[in-house]
Amino acid sequence: MAHSNEKNLMTNISLGTNSKVFGVRLRLKISSAKPNCPTHCGNVTVPYPFGIAIGNDTGCSFNNSLYVTCNTYDENNPKLFLRSGNIEIYNFSESEFRIRTRPSFRCYNQDGTISRQSERWTRLTSPFTFSEKNKFTVLGCDDYSLIRGESFSTGCVGVCSKNQDEPDDGECSGSGCCQTSIPKGQDYYDVTLEAFANHTDVWSINRCGLAFLGEEGSFVFQGAKDLSNSLDVWERIQATVRVVVDWVIAPNGGGCSNQSTECKENSSCYEVDGGGYRCRCNNGYEGNPYLDPGCQDINECEDPVVKNSCHGDCSNTPGSYNCTCLQGSYGDANKENGCQPLNQSKSSSSTVIIIVILSIILGIFYAIRRKKLMNLREKFFEQNGGVLLKQKIKSQGSHVAMTLFSIEQLRKATNNYSEENIIGRGGYGVVYKGVLSDNRVVAIKKSKIVDGSQAEQFINEVLILTQVIHRNVVNLLGCCLEEEVPILVYEFISNDTLYHHIHSRMGGMSWLSWENRLRIAIEAAGALAYLHSETIMPIIHRDVKSANILLDDNYTAKIADFGASRLVPLDHEQVTTLIQGTLGYLDPEYFNTSQLTEKSDVYSFGMVLAELVTGKKPIGVDRSNVQKNLATYFVSSIKENRLYDIVEPQMLREATPKQIQAVGDLVKRCLSLQGNDRPTMKEVVVELDTLRKFTTDPWIQQQTFQDTSISVLEVEQSDDLYEVPLISYGTNDKEPYLNSTDMAFQENKPR
Repeated sequence: MAHSNEKNLMTNISLGTNSKVFGVRLRLKISSAKPNCPTHCGNVTVPYPFGIAIGNDTGCSFNNSLYVTCNTYDENNPKLFLRSGNIEIYNFSESEFRIRTRPSFRCYNQDGTISRQSERWTRLTSPFTFSEKNKFTVLGCDDYSLIRGESFSTGCVGVCSKNQDEPDDGECSGSGCCQTSIPKGQDYYDVTLEAFANHTDVWSINRCGLAFLGEEGSFVFQGAKDLSNSLDVWERIQATVRVVVDWVIAPNGGGCSNQSTECKENSSCYEVDGGGYRCRCNNGYEGNPYLDPGCQDINECEDPVVKNSCHGDCSNTPGSYNCTCLQGSYGDANKENGCQPLNQSKSSSSTVIIIVILSIILGIFYAIRRKKLMNLREKFFEQNGGVLLKQKIKSQGSHVAMTLFSIEQLRKATNNYSEENIIGRGGYGVVYKGVLSDNRVVAIKKSKIVDGSQAEQFINEVLILTQVIHRNVVNLLGCCLEEEVPILVYEFISNDTLYHHIHSRMGGMSWLSWENRLRIAIEAAGALAYLHSETIMPIIHRDVKSANILLDDNYTAKIADFGASRLVPLDHEQVTTLIQGTLGYLDPEYFNTSQLTEKSDVYSFGMVLAELVTGKKPIGVDRSNVQKNLATYFVSSIKENRLYDIVEPQMLREATPKQIQAVGDLVKRCLSLQGNDRPTMKEVVVELDTLRKFTTDPWIQQQTFQDTSISVLEVEQSDDLYEVPLISYGTNDKEPYLNSTDMAFQENKPR
């Protein structure tokens, strides 16, 4: 039987190195396989450094990470799979390949019960990661979905009602369809799909929610048709949407300095963000840069495009070509009628005249171009409220600690906004690390969003934020208004986020003692209390979360990211706004009413406190349904006297039961569904500060230890009762590299 399978394999994959397809010639920089190795599986060309395994022999690939398997059980339709797993590959390019997407879905009956559901996850291993070319998409009128990886978590919400206008075709901005980006370099993701009201209000127009990852632009939303025909859209996604996967050579083996010999002649090595390298043919060469004899010179003069564009003599050169006028003429042979007959007696003077004319033309061109750039800068400066800002700075004098940066200053500081300087990105835009000419290190926030009608409000807010001087608030240093969107410049905070230290940093919880948790909570709460009640106008942050609490070198907390903040007029207690925030931290009262108050920040801060106390994420896709939402789980644990079951073990060892109960009660009040039942941030600071003073009193500490020594000992001996492990998504002995759910589609299709 083994011999028969190998024979079938050889009849469905072909040997050779021919890559001249798609017209006259396809100039792929990776185009051939090793000698005597197959190059095709079905209609998929497999370029080296990848290689098709023959039986157990993986020698056709660069290493054991890059072999693929050609499944020939269906002789008329052989399929290519990554290694020996179940991930089907559809095509390759110089730096990526495409695989099948797997939509998650959940369908409901009219009474709100679930009729059919399936949730998906996919794991890759080195050297493969999901490309940032992918988008996460949610379809539905009553659905929200989370996608998370090892180092990121984000979500999307699709809402609509049977009474509103039908969603627009092609639009995917929240009405029935929502899309969001994922960061680069991720090798794992899983998807959780939920509904707000189990589709009971929209069942007549939409019975199922779907969520999937796929290449941007490969899915086009067809409005009400996609919402009402879940099976049809599910099948269309399966057939047309692909996930882009990046690959590299030697992700953990160093960069080009250690691997330069692997790139063959007339090719060059380039390093990839996140580790590893790739080879590519130099300009003017083609072939496979990983195989001898390397890349070969392209004779451009034989290319029909060059033949049609060169109106003189074409001569090939290594890596390039020359196009010159025929003997007895002069000029530019790359232009039609660009060569003119040469008059020997006047050639010298004609050349001088031509040079002078060209110099004048170039001078005029650059002067016009410079003038246009200056006018464009002035236009953006006025459009962004620059004139108004200058007037206000002049009128307020030395009271405004505000710097207006130029385009040149910020481009120089960020190495022209180099990818290497990016320290954060999201739906709002990108944050770069920069070094100013005076050696100050800053964070430069470049927004994607611009609204010229809000220029006056933006300037007023910036002026107020520059006067927010607090040791626990990231300072706004200034802005640049000469670009299309205003660019904000903040002080740089070096020690990452509180979220990173709680959830991602190796051993990150070890320094988070009971006293340090209290200190960070007090510093963050004090900063919010200051913003709410001690600034010129009250400032509601609107996106309080552990990822927006930065830590400096001394682990001092700094409240950051006023991208979503809102100034509150002194004569208004509530402000109606477009809902902004982060799932898991978002105030439910604000979500339901759109009425923003300071108590919305209190709710979000309560979630940060719950994270500090439990070490758990606000929404845990790897936890059971009862525990998935930390807010409801935390409050129910207090009501049922089970608080100590969810508290992080280090807390149980270092804090007394009374202290833990006090913090738990404070979190419960912060998480009240009604804003009027929540404390103010000033009250939160007072309660936390009282707890901290109690903790640092040496006599109280001694008495507490004596009273609770037995319970502490019992906790230390039973740590495993409190340490909830992550759900294992499973591997198998045959395929340790990647895993992906693939349920029986005929039995699990949405309907």
